[in-house]
Amino acid sequence: MDNVSNEFLDAVKKRRSIYAISKEEILSDEKLEALIGEAVLHTPSSFNSQSARVILLLNEQHNKLWDLTQETLKKIVPADSFEPTAQKMAAFRSGYGTVLFFEDQSVVQGLQEQFPLYQENFPLWSLHSTGMLQHVIWTALATEGYGASLQHYNPLIDEQVAKEWNAPFSWKLIAQMPFGKATMPAGEKTFQPLDDRLKVFK
Repeated sequence: MDNVSNEFLDAVKKRRSIYAISKEEILSDEKLEALIGEAVLHTPSSFNSQSARVILLLNEQHNKLWDLTQETLKKIVPADSFEPTAQKMAAFRSGYGTVLFFEDQSVVQGLQEQFPLYQENFPLWSLHSTGMLQHVIWTALATEGYGASLQHYNPLIDEQVAKEWNAPFSWKLIAQMPFGKATMPAGEKTFQPLDDRLKVFK
């Protein structure tokens, strides 16, 4: 794999799960918004449905999300074993911002009604789309020097998030991506044999 020279693949290789992040500014808020916006515009979706929705939380709004999440988890995690959870929340909070990923279920349901032959597929294809968007944004952030990770505290925080940031009822929360300037590199990544994962027939 190392003998492949490709600018895009080089960027893909930079994308790793990085948890040691800081609030130090890399891009201005305006440039961050533009970066995320370009990803939202140009990531593909089934039938060009464009069902992805994103909320970008910066500064105090970012902190508020992880405060809210911590308070929610306190209600279900035993107090005597909560410290690791608190440390995890603090690590996320130490970043600069969070990307919230949603899929608009009204779009998905509209496609199901319009194309009943494929109605069972549209929820799955919607997840394909959000997965691509998550990867595009994650990679774009990595190329700018940000560390990020993908979290899934939904559905525990869905109601609070929708209320706090005015997300429409049809927006289904899929994932949360805290990011900030990477303060430590990711650990070494191991790979399963490629021969077990890639088959080529000529």
